[in-house]
Amino acid sequence: MKILVTGAYGQLGNALQRELAGDNNIEAIFTDADSLDITDPTALDRFFEDNPVEIVVNCAAYTAVDKAESDDLKAAAINTAAVGNLGQAASKHGIKVIHISTDYVFSGESFRPYKENDEPYPQSIYGRTKLEGEGLLTSFCKDTIIIRTAWLYSEFGNNFVKTMLRLSGERDEINVVSDQIGSPTYAGDLASAIHTIISDKNWQPGIYHFTNEGVASWYDFTKAIFEISEKNTRVNPIPTAQYPTPAKRPLYSVLSKNKIKQNYGITIPYWRDSLAECLKKL
Repeated sequence: MKILVTGAYGQLGNALQRELAGDNNIEAIFTDADSLDITDPTALDRFFEDNPVEIVVNCAAYTAVDKAESDDLKAAAINTAAVGNLGQAASKHGIKVIHISTDYVFSGESFRPYKENDEPYPQSIYGRTKLEGEGLLTSFCKDTIIIRTAWLYSEFGNNFVKTMLRLSGERDEINVVSDQIGSPTYAGDLASAIHTIISDKNWQPGIYHFTNEGVASWYDFTKAIFEISEKNTRVNPIPTAQYPTPAKRPLYSVLSKNKIKQNYGITIPYWRDSLAECLKKL
């Protein structure tokens, strides 16, 4: 099977490169913006004519959440228009799509895990552009699987875990928000889930949620990072009101994973176990 992975040098793209490396049944092409500009419909069409792939895994995204508030045109170009381009090209060439989306499509005002059919209500430019991208994609390409995830981290690129480790070497104590609740997600586990879906002959289009099991605040997450990596930096819990950001964060972004577990038989690790695995690799 021949597949294309866009955004292949971000956190998830790198994790997929490692995940798929040993699978002789999958021939993967890995691209980034320099080798394939998905904001250009003509470039996409030409690429698919030259490279007849069966599945596209779209990991490309504008993920600078705060910057998006003042850079909405670029965020929309990558998170919305480019995703629509992919949908149109995939439909034309008979290609299936797996697209990665986000918990930011929800308001964050729930008190129970969000299900796939819950009403989205994004509170930021980033969330809005990602939701609009979902809509465009599914309107053009019915053979689409959308996977919403949250709090992604890995050994690759910039992320919360690596930032906290860096700060632990610079400060004796740090303040971390304790009233935003979610599920830390190791990119390696999401890559494994995507691998399972690609390899499964029973393709089931639709929206799915994937994060690691368990629930934490950013404060809890930070405490675990320092405990597992044996750092002595003190962590102080603070409310969101004391840490204002340009983009509004969801206060509650726990996602229900029942659908992906039932449809694809995926077993999801507990967040703290996966964090320990990532820290060992780091």
